Amino acid sequence: MIVEIIVVCITKLQPMKKHYFVIALVASQIINATLYNPAIGQNSDSNFYVVIGAFANPRNAQEFTENAKKEIPGATHALNPHRKLYYVFVTETPDKNVALAQALVLQKGQNYSDTWVYTGLLGENPRVVKNEKENTVVEKTELKDEAVAEVVANPIVEQPEIKQPVEPVVAADGSKPFIFKIRSIDTSQEIVGDVDIFDADIIKGRKVVSYRGNDVVKVKPINKSGNIAVVCDVFGYQKVQLPVNFLEPKIEDAVSVQDGNIVVSFDLVRLKKGDKVIMYNVYYFNHAAIMRPESRFEVNALLEMLKERPTSRIKIHGHTNGNSSGKLITLGDSQDYFSLSLKNHEERASAATLSEERAKIMQSYLISQGIDKSRMEIKAWGGKNAIYDKNHALAQANVRVEIEILEE
Repeated sequence: MIVEIIVVCITKLQPMKKHYFVIALVASQIINATLYNPAIGQNSDSNFYVVIGAFANPRNAQEFTENAKKEIPGATHALNPHRKLYYVFVTETPDKNVALAQALVLQKGQNYSDTWVYTGLLGENPRVVKNEKENTVVEKTELKDEAVAEVVANPIVEQPEIKQPVEPVVAADGSKPFIFKIRSIDTSQEIVGDVDIFDADIIKGRKVVSYRGNDVVKVKPINKSGNIAVVCDVFGYQKVQLPVNFLEPKIEDAVSVQDGNIVVSFDLVRLKKGDKVIMYNVYYFNHAAIMRPESRFEVNALLEMLKERPTSRIKIHGHTNGNSSGKLITLGDSQDYFSLSLKNHEERASAATLSEERAKIMQSYLISQGIDKSRMEIKAWGGKNAIYDKNHALAQANVRVEIEILEE
């Protein structure tokens, strides 16, 4: 009865836009306070959850939960152990109708239009047994009736009549919402990284802009045809390039429309034996075999790859711009691999020695983080294998480290 009264009141007051979501929140709190049964608890698969978001990364789930709490104090999150996703939910109730009523209320608001209802297991260590007859997972509690048993056998409850597909909306500046999903094909986990957008109408392409991966971003058109190339080049993984038409995205395996966003998915494969890649984001101080602070992220990406594949071996190739000898600053008595210090040592050395020391300091850092020295080899090139002439405007690119995969 309470649910019916609340829904009717909301329907009657729809023209009052600025009070609309407040009413929804009041409805949520009354439903929770009146009908929530704490005795069933989070480990029960006979409860219904009003879910407002799902995340693979627990940090993202926590951040979303904290923001939701500003409007819905009861918001929390828990792991779906089967899907390996963290569900953010605002209500847990044994009553299906109560859950559906609140989902309907939230869907009509502005902030949680993608709300749905889920019934099943949530939590890190749910106490469950396997029901061999039904081939499903159930809680060690007595099922109340056949209707509940039917719901448990079909744990996802979604109501098409209250959740309609949302098409991407073109903003006033012509932009569209995109999500560039970057995942490891080996672990199915999200990977931190960016994608680069190239103008596909220009021969050899032209990089126009970069966007952060795994977040909703506003992508603007860059040409009349809409043809773009989206390149994902995350260190430690093979580079992937996908053609996309901005104006009319072709819906296929890598491109889809989800909740009003155009989703471009990148499933990345780790580097394999024989691959050699440049560490474009590793930089050194002038005349020094010491890495600058901004190098830390990519070096740690290499560290993560070596930890993920404990049998892999690499060769670290050091390069300089030209073969002139000069001043060389090395680590000395310092233990800081990413900044200069008065404890550093200074001497004169050849370009070959400089390239060797630059490779060695990366090796030393990896050893300090637990990687066995036997898994790494060093190759010092000096300026022998330059990308550009040493006087070229882009000659600084000759100063680099390359990683070769010797064994996977």
